[in-house]
Amino acid sequence: MVFDKSISLIIMDKRNLAFDRTNFILLAVCMAIVIVGFVLMSGPGSTEDVYNPDIFSARRIKVAPVVCLVGFVGMVYAIIRKPKSVAGEALESVEPTQEATAE
Repeated sequence: MVFDKSISLIIMDKRNLAFDRTNFILLAVCMAIVIVGFVLMSGPGSTEDVYNPDIFSARRIKVAPVVCLVGFVGMVYAIIRKPKSVAGEALESVEPTQEATAE
């Protein structure tokens, strides 16, 4: 039946998803690291009347960009990481039976 095939295409199976739970957790953690990096970069700036030397502090110039870079690299890894397939693990864990080896 055509109707059965169309419904099976609409219903997604967990084995067909590109990301698993670990990928989403890694993405969330790395996004939080990037946000922390941007918060470390923030602060008061200089105006025409008052010069604020804090805009050139090591926290803003060195630490915060490195924190953001680590977060972005982690996000790339979380996207590229291939989830372990459930079907592949099940097939690897099954030992061949005597019938299969006799053939």
